[in-house]
Amino acid sequence: MHEKTIRDRLVEYGEVLFRAPKHQIEFTKVADADALLNDLDGHPHAFVLACVMDRQIKAEKAWIIPHRISVKLGTFSIEDLCRLSRADVNNLMSQPEPLHRFVDSMSGLFYSAVQRISGQYEGDAARIWKGNPTSAEVVYRFLEFDGIGPKIGTMAANILARDFKIPLSDHFSIDISADTHVRRVFARLGLCSPDASVEQVVYKARALHPTFPGIMDLPSWEIGRNWCNARSPECDGCYMKDLCPTASRRN
Repeated sequence: MHEKTIRDRLVEYGEVLFRAPKHQIEFTKVADADALLNDLDGHPHAFVLACVMDRQIKAEKAWIIPHRISVKLGTFSIEDLCRLSRADVNNLMSQPEPLHRFVDSMSGLFYSAVQRISGQYEGDAARIWKGNPTSAEVVYRFLEFDGIGPKIGTMAANILARDFKIPLSDHFSIDISADTHVRRVFARLGLCSPDASVEQVVYKARALHPTFPGIMDLPSWEIGRNWCNARSPECDGCYMKDLCPTASRRN
C-alpha cells in the first residue's frame, strides 16, 4: 500500500507536468541555443542532434553543441550540414576549443546522424515523430541513430510527448531514463534497493505504471536534482518527505 501511495503521488505530479501548456523549454538556459532546440518546425534536426550529443558530459554542455556549431557555420540548415565532411565536423567540434569531452567519437556520431536524417528522413527529422506513431516506433527510430541507447531514446520520446505536446498513439514504451538522480530517488523512496541496476529501475517503473512508466521520470529527476542530492539531502523541502522512508529515518 505504501508503495502504491508513493507511485500515485509521483504519477500525479507527472500528469500535472504533462498537462501543462506548451512553453519554450530551457535546455541550456542560453536564449539563442534554446530557441534553436525548440524550433521543431524549422530545425527539428537540432533536437535530434542534441540527443545524439548527450552522453558523458553534463546535459547543458551537450545540448548547446548544435547552437555552437551553428554560430561557427553561420547556418544550421540540414542542407548545409549535409555538405560537411566527417573531417569538417571534427574541425567544427575541436577548433578553437573542444565542444565535447570526446571530440573524435562524437563528431563521428554527429556526422552519422546528419547522414541518417538526410537519407532515411529526406532531410526532415520531424518525420521521426509525425503521423501519430506508437511510442515504441518513436523510441526505435531514435535507437537507429549511432550512439543513442534506450536511456536517451526514451528520454527523447518523453520530451516530445510531455513538453513539445507531440501526439503519440500510446505511451507504453516511454520508460524512465534511469540516470543517477532517478536511481537514487527510487532507492531512497524504497521502490528499489540501493544497488539496483538501471534495468531493475526501468522495470520497477513499468510494474508500477505500465501504461506510461516514464511519467514518473521528470518528477523523480527533479527531486534528485533539487532536494535528494547524494551527500546532503534536503528532505524538509521535498514534497515526498511524508512518504519517504529515508526522510523518516533522518528525522
